Amino acid sequence: MKKYSTVDDYISAQGEWIPAINMLRAIFDTTEMIETLKWSIPTYTVNGKNVAGIGAFKSYVGIWFFQGVFLKDEKNVLINAQEEKTVALRQWRFQSIEEIAKQEKPIKAYLHEAIQNQKDGKEIKPQKKKTASVPPELVDAFSRDASLKIAFDKFTPFKQREFSEYIAAAKREATKLSRLEKIIPMIKDGIGLNDKYRNC
Repeated sequence: MKKYSTVDDYISAQGEWIPAINMLRAIFDTTEMIETLKWSIPTYTVNGKNVAGIGAFKSYVGIWFFQGVFLKDEKNVLINAQEEKTVALRQWRFQSIEEIAKQEKPIKAYLHEAIQNQKDGKEIKPQKKKTASVPPELVDAFSRDASLKIAFDKFTPFKQREFSEYIAAAKREATKLSRLEKIIPMIKDGIGLNDKYRNC
């Protein structure tokens, strides 16, 4: 994603969507929200909290409601762009400046509702990613071999968890150690515990 230093810089780079973004910006400016730039897109806040944003893509211009899940959405216009990943965020997409002009009153109503929701503390906070709980046997191996720890850290948290649970699941200490000996070469070679099954 290209980096921009100001909202004006962002808008000036949006080609055919410049008039549409400027119209949305004018609507946003009628509210009490403060305009800023976050993640290189125009973002609007209340009391320092993100409420909404504006963005342009190839086929549409959109409004992001950071806590859109709480909006009543009486016009049934909001979508979840990433069903598997996004919990709170919702988008309202527009294909033309004419569409925005026709929807100006509802847009203002949605913005004011989003502002009030933020003031009321309606918020879903991002969940922390689950990290691997590394068993003592593996921690001990790291202390004896720094290159092993470096190689382990290159794996995704999911694959780190697979290695850790493989050792932790063994009931006998001897089994834990034999499993450790098995996975050490795999870790150093960058091979996940179950990669051979995934490649089938």
